Amino acid sequence: QVQLVESGGGLVQLGGSLRLACAASGFTFSRYSMKWYRQAPGKEREWVATIANIGNSYYSDTVKGRFTISRDNAKNMVYLQMNSLKPEDTAVYLCRYDDDYYPYREHWGQGTQVTVSS
Repeated sequence: QVQLVESGGGLVQLGGSLRLACAASGFTFSRYSMKWYRQAPGKEREWVATIANIGNSYYSDTVKGRFTISRDNAKNMVYLQMNSLKPEDTAVYLCRYDDDYYPYREHWGQGTQVTVSS
């Protein structure tokens, strides 16, 4: 059974840092790209970052230079280091991966809340 479990969220002040983690199980983690998304109240879910199975990383323009995605294939973990946090980073952060076979199902964790106070 596929499971994605996020942790590490919390309340942080403007300019602070947090490190989110996503523990994966139930699939061959090292084969898949992993993604972080976020969803703020009243807003659509927004892509944040992707790390490919071979380690290439990609970021949305809103977080580039402040956030770093990484993975540990030995531990089936993906991380999101978030620095220089802003109030507009406040959201529920979720990790995701997609099956590489039809019907290419999306798998999501339950999310972890990040709140940045000014």
